[in-house]
Amino acid sequence: MTFRSPVSRTGAAARIGAVGLGLALFVPGASSQSSKMPSTLRYGSGLIDVPVASVLPHLAVSGTYSGFGLSVSDRLVVNRAGDVILTDGVFERWLADGSIALGLFDMAEVGVTIQHYDDETEGGNILGGFARLSVLPASVQGFDLAVGARYVTSPTFAPSDLEYRPNRLGYPDARVRNLGTKTEFAANLTPYAVATAHMPGIDAGFLPDHDITLTLGWGGGLFGAGSDVEWYGDAESDGVFAGSAIHVGLGSERLLAVMAEFNGFDVNAGLQLDMGGIRVGAFALGLNYDDYSTFRSRKFGVLASVAFCGAAGGLCKPKLSERPAPDTIALPAPPPDTVVLERTVAPELPTGTPTTICLATGVQAQVMITARGDTLVGPSRTPISELRPAVDFTGAYADGKEWFTGDEPLEFEEREYSKSGEPLRLDCAEIERVGEHEGVPLFADRSHERPFDIVYVPVTPGVWQGYEHGLQRTRGQ
Repeated sequence: MTFRSPVSRTGAAARIGAVGLGLALFVPGASSQSSKMPSTLRYGSGLIDVPVASVLPHLAVSGTYSGFGLSVSDRLVVNRAGDVILTDGVFERWLADGSIALGLFDMAEVGVTIQHYDDETEGGNILGGFARLSVLPASVQGFDLAVGARYVTSPTFAPSDLEYRPNRLGYPDARVRNLGTKTEFAANLTPYAVATAHMPGIDAGFLPDHDITLTLGWGGGLFGAGSDVEWYGDAESDGVFAGSAIHVGLGSERLLAVMAEFNGFDVNAGLQLDMGGIRVGAFALGLNYDDYSTFRSRKFGVLASVAFCGAAGGLCKPKLSERPAPDTIALPAPPPDTVVLERTVAPELPTGTPTTICLATGVQAQVMITARGDTLVGPSRTPISELRPAVDFTGAYADGKEWFTGDEPLEFEEREYSKSGEPLRLDCAEIERVGEHEGVPLFADRSHERPFDIVYVPVTPGVWQGYEHGLQRTRGQ
């Protein structure tokens, strides 16, 4: 097989558009974008051959090349009914695939795939398209749900009266076709639904930071077609596929994905290293097979991919999930069990005005504020300044941070925000946490949608500072 860029095939291009763009326009989606997921062999972001429920960020573009070797000592020959009748010797070939994927509105991913392009060889061209759409609201944290579809054109062979179909390895094979009463082999269109759970890894000092993703889905088409044909596959999953990945941080803008999956037929495994948007990987397909046929054999290959984030104007930087700041405070030692008092005098309690403040954890707190501005807490109305550092409000605050005192801009979701206006007080019921910067949580108005024009950071308990996107900084700031 040879692999080169296409110069025509307008009919396939029309089908590609019909697969995914209609879904992206008419089904309401949500923000489930991720730049940490690896590139699949042929169909945009995902694991090795199965999709995940997240999508590329808005205007992110990824281009991927993958190739693997196929080698069996005896290639099976089948008759019109699909029964094996003889073998025709050694079969060896290098199979290559290419794809381009585009993220739209942080809720959809569409793309094209080139699985075989050579007008001069038997089988003709095999092209395709794919689309995936997030269907959960952004408020659902740590879990994504998506629906999608893949469409791949059929190869062309003689005689033309047989209904040939694409196969899961992506190369022209005249044996893969409708086989009368044995199987319909409906493999051109592959609809699916998929769910992915995102979990932080084990928090241990001797382990690098890492995330774990678990994926489970069901699909038709290539995920199940041909499962009843012995030489094609012996899986009985009825279209169920699953996979998992460990995403390991290797320092600044480097992420290693260790993957394993089952695509309804094959057990696959692989590694992929993301070096700030440039990705290289190695993988093995069909680890559950013993070289009975080209489809039931072990295969090894390599992958190269580049991911460009248009909204940020550069290569996509992989990021692990945000680690929330510990929501705990240190308490002073308890008083002695026995206290002897010679005389009890009721102290005069300080006076103040009852006030509700919003903490960095997003929780309201009732305190007393004196005329001098002191914050009184507890039954004895003790100034909080006298209890520090043993007792303090929960959460992380920007006060004293170099980037805050130096009026530096902050970056969130590929956008730059600058300090805007004077500090203010906010109601916890009107804001929600959306991320963090340098260990300090970021909040945004609950009624606003991504991307946010303004975010808020907690400066001190009850005091917030707005940061606005697109705000021009004055000279000297």
